[in-house]
Amino acid sequence: MIHESQLNPKVQALGPSATLQINELSQQLLKEGRDIIRLGLGQSPFPVPDIVVKSLQKHAHEKDYLPVRGLLALRQAVADYYQRRDGLDVDAESVLIGPGSKELLFNIQMACQAELILPAPSWVSYAPQAVMLGRKVRYLPTDMDNGWRIFPGQLDQLPPPGDQARFLLLNYPSNPTGASYEPEHLQALAEVARRQKIIIIADEIYGETRFSGEHHSMASFYPEGTILSGGLSKWCGAGGWRLGTMVFPQELRNLQDAMAVIASETFTSTSAPIQYAACTAFSENPEITRYLEHSRQVLALIAGYMVKSLRSLGLRMANPVGGFYLFVSFAAFREQLKGRGIASATELCNALLSETGVAMLPGSDFGLMADQLLVRMAFVDFDGARALDAVAEGQYQPEDFVRQYCPRLFAACQRLEQWLEPSDKDNK
Repeated sequence: MIHESQLNPKVQALGPSATLQINELSQQLLKEGRDIIRLGLGQSPFPVPDIVVKSLQKHAHEKDYLPVRGLLALRQAVADYYQRRDGLDVDAESVLIGPGSKELLFNIQMACQAELILPAPSWVSYAPQAVMLGRKVRYLPTDMDNGWRIFPGQLDQLPPPGDQARFLLLNYPSNPTGASYEPEHLQALAEVARRQKIIIIADEIYGETRFSGEHHSMASFYPEGTILSGGLSKWCGAGGWRLGTMVFPQELRNLQDAMAVIASETFTSTSAPIQYAACTAFSENPEITRYLEHSRQVLALIAGYMVKSLRSLGLRMANPVGGFYLFVSFAAFREQLKGRGIASATELCNALLSETGVAMLPGSDFGLMADQLLVRMAFVDFDGARALDAVAEGQYQPEDFVRQYCPRLFAACQRLEQWLEPSDKDNK
């Protein structure tokens, strides 16, 4: 038997991942017969492109261990992808493949004794991974009115670079906010990061979901100090396939080597059939291009509807530019909510799940104070294949798209309106 005192105290201090926990709770409530609208877990609603599925079927017989750093053909495909999309000077030797970007993000912190710098808010697992490894976490506050971005001055105010390495982990478009950085923002941050000797881990897993299709990479502005993190989960709809990528500049190749050592002693290599199929996903192909164009169009239609509907209720949020998230403030209803015994974002999400069946996550799970009354909505509870078909065929009216093809999201807005109305009227 293992006594509680024998468990790792750093792990004991943490709870399960908030996104996975809300997903499991939602699934359990559905099994119990509850009508739950799942806006908690940020899982892509779109199917994996047929051409990629067929590639997986074709390579299902592949059973051998592949190289620790990844299949050479896949590493070359990833390098070609970044050259094509961002004009980056990368080659196959720059690329490392792993079983999901989440695993690679953990391993890079294991490989390097570095302080982790995060914008607040940030994705739920960045900080817990650092805590498990005993790394220091420093949050930089951001603001809705400024698009939830950090500013160069915040990096300039950090202590001068010392002996310890520092990672700034930027995710854009952002989970949880849907906001992003424009080229001028990236350029300004790059100049300070270079001066402060800060290594930037650019988590661009949502890059291909930017509604305009115009994603810009930090590696274009700070090539020698930027590590690119990506994968198949968000833009290719293949979260359960568990394939992640990292791209390293020549100046940080020793860090890549250290991660390869960790891989050799832990997961060995990523699933062989998945790697072969990923070669197709990262290739230049008209089917993939159409898939991305149509999925962006669907996400833009949904985001536009959700923002308009929620703002009409008195809720506030920054305009999302990519991904499938809204970071919504209920602060305007603070007094009404207090009358219901709700003073924190966690209490708010619990009440909404219990009373409306709409599952969301509190802003406190993303590094903010609970009393800020911010919640993250992942607008993913819809039939992605049906929505893609509608856009591809052009058989829809933009103003009626969500009602017709995303009825669960339409219902979520209605339920929130009905839930907020009584408290509003009670205070008139």
